[in-house]
Amino acid sequence: MTDDAPEILALTRHGRMGASSRVRIMQFAPYFEAAGLRLTLAPFVDDAYLAATYAGRRPVGATLAAYLRRARIMARARPAAFWLQRECLPWVPWAAEQALLAGPTPIVSDFDDAVFHSYDLHRLKPVRALLGRKIDRFMARSDIVLAGNGYLAERARAAGARDIRIVPTVLDIERYTPAPKPAGPVTVGWMGSPTTYAAYIAPRLDRLEALMRKTGARLMIVGAGPGSADSDVTTHLAWSEEGEVSAIQRMDIGIMPLSSDPWTLGKCGYKLLQYLACALPVVASPVGANCEIVAEGENGLFAQGADDWDAALTRLIGDAALRARLGAAGRQTVVARYSAQAIGPQITAAFQGLITQGEALRPPGQAA
Repeated sequence: MTDDAPEILALTRHGRMGASSRVRIMQFAPYFEAAGLRLTLAPFVDDAYLAATYAGRRPVGATLAAYLRRARIMARARPAAFWLQRECLPWVPWAAEQALLAGPTPIVSDFDDAVFHSYDLHRLKPVRALLGRKIDRFMARSDIVLAGNGYLAERARAAGARDIRIVPTVLDIERYTPAPKPAGPVTVGWMGSPTTYAAYIAPRLDRLEALMRKTGARLMIVGAGPGSADSDVTTHLAWSEEGEVSAIQRMDIGIMPLSSDPWTLGKCGYKLLQYLACALPVVASPVGANCEIVAEGENGLFAQGADDWDAALTRLIGDAALRARLGAAGRQTVVARYSAQAIGPQITAAFQGLITQGEALRPPGQAA
């Protein structure tokens, strides 16, 4: 890659520890290089910051430094295009972001969460009044909006975005592969972060553990964070990027419970894709993108109430042939529709088109 290759400055929310930043943007670096583009990464906060927040600490000094660093980068950078994840400056009014984004540099914005609901559904009226339409204005300002699912795309459409492309969250199918299952009890697994564990697993943990004892299965929790403790039927593992695939390969069934609310409608089902790519059958809440990924009875099962979850898991725990059939179909779902190998070239082509268009509109003799 030469220094004069067109630069795409990717302003991600997190470093590699943040799954969203890693899979929505960072994993595509090789595809940009192959296309003759230079992808430069500039996270808003680093992995140390994210680890501190997962541990319950609020690094105020690092937060202020992050805002100053992001504003400085936006004011000085002159890339061929910006790739902005979710927003430029969290919790800052649109007028400030608009000033930083006022130049001619093309902007591609990326959404895999309903971040707008952090503002327009906030419990405080002043926050709703000041920030409620901020993300809509950012979407309208973007040259291209990459939306992780239909719910996010519809919001961009209502906001007046000019070019909206539904780009699902995808993964590397050469990295996520099936593996022989170890001997022993059936393992029901979940992978996530301390935040999602607190929201979706902790309230269900007692019921899940009771089912494990009843069926003789085991529960594996990956990424619950500090304070999580093993029990007679539950094993907790720390998450790491290097170990996440091998952890999933030790599971027999993957689960993704969600609540049903506006925020979860924006989620893109990444956990499900990780499980399915490793040929695990899944049980999922029928919410948002989960409904686009899972075909009931073909690659997984849906469950709503607690009784549904007990029934679906009991069925899979007791039927190895069903697990194998659904898991094989799940792997094919990912290969066909959710692979980085298919989506990477599409994303780079979108940036190449923007850059070419900008060069065509630039007056003769004007430098990029």
